Amino acid sequence: MKKLFALDIGTRSIVGLIMTVDQSGYELIDYIQKEHQERAMLDGQIHHVPAVASLITEIKQELEETHGPLKEVSVAAAGRALKTKRASFSKEMSADKALTKQDILHMELSAVQSAQEAAAASEDSQAYHCVGYSVVHYLLDHQEIGSLEDQLGDHVGVEIIATFLPRVVVESLLASLNRAGLKMSALTLEPIAAINVLIPPSMRRLNVALVDIGAGTSDIAITNEGTVTAYGMVPVAGDEISEALSDEFLLDFNDAETLKRKLFSSDDEIEFTDILGFTQKLSKESIIEKILPAVDKLADAISKEISILNNELSPKAVMLVGGGSLTPKLTVKLAEKLELPENRVAVRGIEAIQGLKLNHKAAGPELVTPAGIAIAANQMPISYMPVKVNGHDVRLFEIRELTAGDAILASGLSVPKLYGKPGLAKMVKVNGSHVTLPGSHGLPPVLTINGNISELNSPLQAHDELSIVPGKDGEEACVQVKDLLEESLVISVSLNERPLQIKRKVFVNGVERDVDSPVHDRDDILIEHKMTAGEAFIKAGMIVPDPENTFYLNIDGKGTYFPQWDQIFIHNRQPFPLKKLDRVIHHGDQLSLPPAPKRTIAELKKTLHVNSLHATVSFNGQNINVSSASVQILKDGAVLEDNFELKNGDSIDVIKKSGEMIFQDIFNYVDWKPPASAKKIEIKKNGEDCELSSAIIAGDSLEVIIHEK
Repeated sequence: MKKLFALDIGTRSIVGLIMTVDQSGYELIDYIQKEHQERAMLDGQIHHVPAVASLITEIKQELEETHGPLKEVSVAAAGRALKTKRASFSKEMSADKALTKQDILHMELSAVQSAQEAAAASEDSQAYHCVGYSVVHYLLDHQEIGSLEDQLGDHVGVEIIATFLPRVVVESLLASLNRAGLKMSALTLEPIAAINVLIPPSMRRLNVALVDIGAGTSDIAITNEGTVTAYGMVPVAGDEISEALSDEFLLDFNDAETLKRKLFSSDDEIEFTDILGFTQKLSKESIIEKILPAVDKLADAISKEISILNNELSPKAVMLVGGGSLTPKLTVKLAEKLELPENRVAVRGIEAIQGLKLNHKAAGPELVTPAGIAIAANQMPISYMPVKVNGHDVRLFEIRELTAGDAILASGLSVPKLYGKPGLAKMVKVNGSHVTLPGSHGLPPVLTINGNISELNSPLQAHDELSIVPGKDGEEACVQVKDLLEESLVISVSLNERPLQIKRKVFVNGVERDVDSPVHDRDDILIEHKMTAGEAFIKAGMIVPDPENTFYLNIDGKGTYFPQWDQIFIHNRQPFPLKKLDRVIHHGDQLSLPPAPKRTIAELKKTLHVNSLHATVSFNGQNINVSSASVQILKDGAVLEDNFELKNGDSIDVIKKSGEMIFQDIFNYVDWKPPASAKKIEIKKNGEDCELSSAIIAGDSLEVIIHEK
């Protein structure tokens, strides 16, 4: 069976308590309470170490007479000394780098350190121990998320709530115990001690306020969402009631304190003597009536602090412990001010602690905290652990399993500065769009424990030696033009069935550059956009007609369009008008630009549906097929032959003919010229003389006779 010795060192008194613990649970064996003879304590802080040590020695010696030597003791630091701070930390991350556990822990510790600095700045730069922290939430790209591990994003953040204790509080406790011949076996925190025995973890999802009302101060702790969310204190407590009794009935403060305790009894009438020696005997109710303003003041101070700590909301319930919780009408006043039903505000005594057997006449709320200290110190002891960080001695406040990160915080090293900064980024413009080229990632610090490579969450043992070397900064972004290309600048195509390689150009600040050229900050880079069919033809040296001009002729003074004569190109065996030359081409595409369609007079006649006359005649003994159009086409007054090629925009005239064929038409179909030696030429039709203008019909026999003499 294990024996537990605990001390509750309060502002008005010190309680020493002996408990035993075994497999069946805890049992209260004995306790002694003694009041300070002088103001050795102020608001839970030891101000006169020798006086406090003397009273501790008295209690220790009296308990030793019954229970044997006491060498070690569990104590608690006053909850009012705790500082709770919220803080956050955020940073930009590379979108292609998943977050690791070390990244997340680095962010959490950076946020804790920020809270630690805020606590020190608000309290004249006191040194603080971090006695615990919890994550409120994580943020990924400004959205709340359950876990950051293995997540990808541009911006990450974390918000924590951390609790701190001034080192001077612990040092003064150690000094007082040493003078009394005691070794601190474990340390806990007063609000945590009371909460652990009255509000187990299974109840902490409820929003409950625990108020420990002592002599000089009232300590407050708030639970919600499965944890202790805030601690607070008001400098108003039981002494406020004692002072009200002293003023009202002219009593010495100690006599007023005695009268106050009588109000907690079941007596209906109470007798007391004032400083003038007059004895009075009054009903309890009449005495309580006189101190109601003081009770109201106490309830008002506590309720306002509860609201502040609970985000201006009333909790679901309020538990009161400590000697001051027995103040008459206090529960009623608190319920009224917090707008709670009266049965939601209650005083809880030591008998409410589950699993605690009372082998003693002890009872009441004033023993909850001392009993909680013994139990909490046994279940979750807090002690100091000495380590070295970069050769310097550091003592850690061991409220949980300590890690290398805790040692770094306690040593005063700046966690964010231990991590290398990202290399300088470059801002450039690519085809009019701003692009950020990030530098390389900064390196994490190199951490060793006793010479072995470790991490921030590596556990620590007493006397471990830590060495931490800050990580190196990342390097400036080093990028070449080719790193900005989405695809190769060179594409291979087939153009008119011949292979051709076409290269796009790159311009940096208006000057053509090679793709291996380095990119500098604020460069303006222009990369030729994706290649089109028209650009491919031009780069191949081909002349491409204007795709916007549809072929037209001015016929008899009127413009007439001939879209069927427009030129086309072929892309991957599909024909397209020249208007589609902006089609994007890709590697391996096939292109061709066929010749323009024939635009001759003969084709025009076909298009105009001009009727022709056809006949077979004999010319100089050879049969010839001849035809004659029903119209003549003239340009600038000259008759155009069928093989004449028209140009876009030509002006022509169309003249209708009679429709008959004449002898002269035959020369359009034969290659005949009179010899230079000819002296006389005879023209005969069917053996008879005729003229070139003589009409001919099918079957006619035509002759041209040459006479050289």
